[in-house]
Amino acid sequence: MQQPKKTKRALSVSDILNFKPVLLDFEGAWLNSIGKPEATGAWLIFGNTGNGKTRLAMQLARYLTRFGKVAYDSLEEGLTASMQRAIIDVGMRDVGNNFVLLDKEPITALRERLKKKRTAPKFVFIDSVQYTGLTIKAYKELINDFPAVQFIFISWADGQLPKGALANAIYYDSFVHIRVEGFCGIITKSRYGGGADYIVWDKGYREYWKM
Repeated sequence: MQQPKKTKRALSVSDILNFKPVLLDFEGAWLNSIGKPEATGAWLIFGNTGNGKTRLAMQLARYLTRFGKVAYDSLEEGLTASMQRAIIDVGMRDVGNNFVLLDKEPITALRERLKKKRTAPKFVFIDSVQYTGLTIKAYKELINDFPAVQFIFISWADGQLPKGALANAIYYDSFVHIRVEGFCGIITKSRYGGGADYIVWDKGYREYWKM
């Protein structure tokens, strides 16, 4: 007979006050946009094709290599000429082994990778939500099973919201979400402060917004 799960200990006020979260010491534009985040849970980047969401994701991935190993699981595109160019354009040559591209690695294989604590990435980009094959339940299990990993999901958009039931669930569950339009990362939510728009590509931004 299956044993009932043990009830987790309730936290006292003293436990809560003594909790010391580990915050990422963001600076500059990323600090202005996101604040100083914890490396846990889910973030969401979403937008329509051709608006700069992959470019923004790669710039964020490049920045996060300052804080630990980053894996970018390109489920939708894989290793292509355009993906290679995006990686080169953000200066990923300089980060050494702190960045790896996963070429259409299924979530089951990604889970096994994350179990290898000595080599597991601290930050995982999953591009895109629509290619994961995850149910909402499986998404929540992934996040809960790896609380020391920061997951950044990339999604198609439907108007000004992410596209599909899973993407919408991540949208409401995530600590940070960024809508990308006209090469501008619009911070629609950050639990860590920030809130300023993030300019992905100045020329494209000015042309799109007629500035």
